Order: sequence, then C-alpha cells, then structure tokens
Amino acid sequence: MADPLADLAAAAGIAIHTLDAFGRPHEVPPPTLRAVLAAVGLPAATDAQVAGSLASLRQPLALPLLVTAAPGEAAIVPAATGRYRLRLESGGAMEGVFAPDDTGRMRGPAVTEPGYHHLQTASGEVVLAVAPPRCWGMGDVAPDLQTGGRLWGLSVPVYGLRRADDGGLGDYTALAQMAAAAGERGAAALAMSPVHAAFAAEPGRFSPYSPSTRQFLNVFYIDPDHLPFGLPAPPPAAAVPAGPLIDWSAAGGARLARLRVVFDAFAAAPDAARAAFAAFRVARGETLERHARFEALAAHFLTQDPPLRVWQEWPAEFRDPASLEVAAFAAEHATEVAFHAFLQFLADAGLAAAQAAARAAGMAVGLISDLAVGTDRAGSHAWSHRAEMLSGLAIGAPPDLLNTIGQNWGLTGFSPAGLRASGYGGFIEMLRTSLRHAGGVRIDHVMGLRRLWVIPEGAAPRDGAYLAFPETDLLRLIALESWRHKAIVLGEDLGTVPEGFRDGLRRVGVMGLRLLIFEHDSSGFIAPARWPNDSVAMTTTHDLPTISGWWQERDIDWWERLGHLDPPSAARQRTDRARERGEMWAAFRASGAATGAEPARADGTAAVDAACAHLGASAADLALLPIEDALALVEQPNLPGTIDEHPNWRRRLPAPATVLLDPPAVAGRLAALAANRRAS
Repeated sequence: MADPLADLAAAAGIAIHTLDAFGRPHEVPPPTLRAVLAAVGLPAATDAQVAGSLASLRQPLALPLLVTAAPGEAAIVPAATGRYRLRLESGGAMEGVFAPDDTGRMRGPAVTEPGYHHLQTASGEVVLAVAPPRCWGMGDVAPDLQTGGRLWGLSVPVYGLRRADDGGLGDYTALAQMAAAAGERGAAALAMSPVHAAFAAEPGRFSPYSPSTRQFLNVFYIDPDHLPFGLPAPPPAAAVPAGPLIDWSAAGGARLARLRVVFDAFAAAPDAARAAFAAFRVARGETLERHARFEALAAHFLTQDPPLRVWQEWPAEFRDPASLEVAAFAAEHATEVAFHAFLQFLADAGLAAAQAAARAAGMAVGLISDLAVGTDRAGSHAWSHRAEMLSGLAIGAPPDLLNTIGQNWGLTGFSPAGLRASGYGGFIEMLRTSLRHAGGVRIDHVMGLRRLWVIPEGAAPRDGAYLAFPETDLLRLIALESWRHKAIVLGEDLGTVPEGFRDGLRRVGVMGLRLLIFEHDSSGFIAPARWPNDSVAMTTTHDLPTISGWWQERDIDWWERLGHLDPPSAARQRTDRARERGEMWAAFRASGAATGAEPARADGTAAVDAACAHLGASAADLALLPIEDALALVEQPNLPGTIDEHPNWRRRLPAPATVLLDPPAVAGRLAALAANRRAS
C-alpha cells in the first residue's frame, strides 16, 4: 500500500528503517518524520502538504552552482542542455555538447586535471570540481615510510598550554613553542584541539566543539605579547592566578582588553602592517564582514536590559545579516566591526607562525587541526549564512551501548539542501580555514559526511532520525582541498559506523582512528602489529579516560560520584575493569612493551610507560600520543554528558610548553615510542 509520507521522507534522505546499536530494527514514527521534514523545508503536517512537498521534489532540477567529478569521468550536470565551454583553472579551455547517458542524466566534459573549473552552459555557469582519487596521504608526506619506520606525534589542548606570563590561558605562541619542543624530539605532527571562533563577547562560552563558526579562528588564543609586523605589546594586565584550572571569563576578558589597546593604536602602525590588514580584509570578503558584524551586534545586545544572549532573541530586523538595519548598524559602529576583523587578522598570523615553527623544527606534517562536527545554533555561522544551515534541528546521536537515552549535542550544521544550493561554498571555506595553516585535519564524527542524527526542536534525543548528506561530493571536495594544501585527513570514526563506510573512507585516503582502549575483541586486546596501517593509532582521546585514569578507574569514580552509576553498577564496572587490566598488561607483555607482573591498580604510571611503547609498535602509519598520557596525567580533558559538574576544557598542563617534555619520565616515554616507530 502506498505511503506518501514514507515516500517523501525517503526522497528527502531521511532513513525510516534502521538497526539500533543493539541490533534491533527501528522505525522512525510519523510524528518524527513530519517534524524533520518540516525543518528541512518540506511541510508534511497534512496529506495535502505531503503531496505538495513530494511534487516540489519531483520538479526538474535547477542548474547547480557546483558539481563534482573524478578525473576522466564525464561530469553529470542536471538541467544542462546544448553546448558548453569549459575554462580550466590552469587556463586551458575546451568546448562540447551535453549528451544524455543511459539514465537520461546530462553528461558534460571529462576532465583529467584536478581543480575548480568553470563550465559555461546555455542557462548559466557551473563550477566543476574535479577531485584527485584520494587525499594527500602519509606516503606523500614521507615517501620512504615503508622502509624508514613510521611517524609519530603528540596531541595537545591549545587552551591548556602554558608559557611565561600567559595570562592564565593557552595561546598560539605556546602552541608554536610546543611544536618546536616536540619537533626537536622527532615528532612529525602536533594535533591540536579545535581553534574555531568562539564568542568574543562571552569568553565563558568556551567549548571548542561548540564554536560560533568554523570559518574563522579563536581570538582568545592570540598572544598580545608577540604580535606580527613588530606591533608593540600592550601594557600587561593584572595577574591571573596560575592555578590548575582556567578561568575563561577572567583570562579571556583580560586578553581581549589588551588586544583592544593594540587595535586602538593601530592607526599609527607601520604602513606594511596596515596594508596587510587591509589586504586580509579584502581577501576574506563578505564572509569576514558578516562575522565581524555579528560579533559587534552580539556585544551590543548583551548590554541591553535584559541581555539578549542569542541572535534569535534580537529584534527581527537584526536577525537578517542582509537587512538595511544591520548595514546601518555596521556603518554607525564601523570601529567595532573593524576591531573584530582585526582580531581575525592577528589570529591568522598567530596560527601561521605556529605552523611555521612546527615545520622549522623538522616536522613532516606539522599541525593537525580539528574540525568540529557542527556549530552553536546561536553562533555567527547560523546567523551569517542561515540558508546553508539546519534550522529547527539539533545534531546528536541515537541511544547506544554507552548512552542508552541518546545524545543532543546542542549543535547545528550544514543542511544537505543548503550545501547544494550554496554551491558548497561554506563547506569549502570551512575546509580552507582548517587547512590554511596546518599539515592535516581531523574531522570530528566523520560519519556526518554520510548521515547525521537530527533531533527536532524540543524532542528527546531518541526521537530523531538519520538525515543523509551528499557523501560523494563532500569526500571529493575534501580530497581536492587536501591536495591543494598538501594536508593529510583523519576521520574520527568511533561509535556507530554505517556498514561499508570505513571502506569508503579508506578508498579516498581518509585515515580512521584506532584507540588502544578500544582495540579489543573476545580474546583480549589486539596486538599492535594487527592495527591497520592506513589509520592513526592513539592511546585515548579527550572524551575518554587517560591511560592512568583508566587503569586507576578514575572514570568510574567520576560517574559514581555524579550519580550516573549506582553502587551495584559501579561495582560491576570495577570488576570488568580489573579483568581488562589483566588483558591489557598481557598485551603489553606480548608486544614487548612490558615485563613482569601486572602493576597494582594504583600504579597508573607503569601502565602509561608500557602503553607508550605499545603504541609505538602499532602498524599504523601515524601514531599520536595525547599529551595527557605523555605526562601520565590522571584526569581527562572532557567528561561527556557533563557541563559544570566536571571542569571540561579548563585543565591546564603542569609546566610551560618549552620544558613540558623535559622531565626524565616524559622523555623516556617519548624515546620508547619513537624507538618502536623506527623499528615497526
């Protein structure tokens, strides 16, 4: 029997029938389908609306702004007819005639040269993005990889790095110092926490994975004491207590106040500095201007009574970035708008200097940026480019073995229709921001290239559905930008992964992650020699316990303390952990990373020492050791599912970046890791 609602959902890319994490079939109920459809612009509250939305989807396709193709593959260009003229990015040209294939799709030119080419048709111009067959890879970084050993690096939280007189918060200078220190010890890469733009007016909104926009950088990481073009440092701020936790509001506010002093004196800066800023502003164009206007507006509306903290609460005329009222505000507050553009100019210079320091220290890769899965729904991107973004839907995860009620991450992201309608412009700019000053990028929740779990506003996390994304186009654009920037691509593929998805990533050269604490099967922990070579090996991640914390059951302590585990459940987990400790130590002994009897639960340091050597023996082409494990720290950076109950994204590292790796125990762990990389 026909089901128009199901037909509409399928046509819109909403998966109706799925298997949950427990292997049970799940069917999305009609109320959820109607809510998701409405949020993606397809009204479905009544039979008439369903019919109308179906009819709209079945209308002939309009000429797209951008299409992708593989080298030598004829481009499929919907709605194109007649003759075409192609201008290659390199300057060449060709002409031809569109012809239908066996399915009626219009085939255009087959281009072998990767790049962004311009295809002129009878009804308009289309960008033809021809992508290389795979991303820039480890074999391109180090052609002698298979004969000269395998590479290693560290991962660090930028916010937690220290340097002398840093004002209580990490910065791009400390990142450069960390890169230099790691490079001197043979590291090829330094993966960093996200440096996406946060909320300049509210330093207390600091989660690196809930940014305001991914198209610009975090200005709280600018170092006022080391500025480009010889700009003088402003007077020092009042000292911020150098404790183990960051006071984001105090440290961030003080840093921006110092940077405002720099900006206010910038009119007298050298001609070269002012010309560079002007060129930067022109190059980043309307996207930068909108972001700067958003920051100025956000600061303005926070001064109202009561404060308006999200742009959805602003007066209607200010919710549209193209409105006359916004333009008038920008003209009246031109100095404020320029200040926020200036901050991006300084942030860009700071991150560029950090990557330059990494390469100067001999790193083959250098910095690896981290690309968050989405943005804050009240952020700059959602305001500046609303048509590109999901509206009325939050990104999250369905119930699984670790979280039986599901997760709502409170984020929005690109919408599939918005990506296509905008010619993927925002997506490409986001990639370029992540790769401009890096030798690689880690894509958080890489499964989002195929599908995202979207939750209607006000619904429980379990009451969502999977929404499909244009995976082929997105992967091709990633491969193209990867080659243009000579940057490797890592995909965080932990959790529920669609069948066949990892194979697809492998084919295009996106390296998945393999974590020591997850590399386990029914017989125990998997030998490191059996880990896939086309992956990135790590001990753990920021959302999971450190090795010392895992060994000492610190994560279980936290969950029990916060009431997420009752005493019987905690006891069962501790029993399981005791068994797993024995299995892990057996794996360490088998790999040659450890000898002797299993250490006591309290001896997390011995476990860390062995884990570092064990990681080095991995067959993965790249091993990244979290700095928390290099230092044998007990606490993890983030405890998912908590906000204020745990000091997420606030922990500072114990020593300045210049000397952080110097203690003999730390140096010994890195030496063992490096030795096993050379031998693997």
